[in-house]
Amino acid sequence: MGKSYMSKENITFRLDSEKRAILDAIAAGLDRDRTYVLNEAVELYLEVHDWQVAEIKLGLAEAEAGDFATDQEVQTVFAKLTNAH
Repeated sequence: MGKSYMSKENITFRLDSEKRAILDAIAAGLDRDRTYVLNEAVELYLEVHDWQVAEIKLGLAEAEAGDFATDQEVQTVFAKLTNAH
């Protein structure tokens, strides 16, 4: 995503007082304002969401192409995971 110089818009939403206090404490600790912290939080959320959507699309494309793991591949991975402890 990255920083860009797109136009900015105001939005309003409700936040419970405990979360607002934590948000303000984070902003104070960073010597930033609440808007900065909220923008950073939204950017991180969108990056995670974009990654999830990309992975879902990739999985669907693989499924449509019939690109599935074989039983042997699944058993090999399962064995590695269960013997790792």
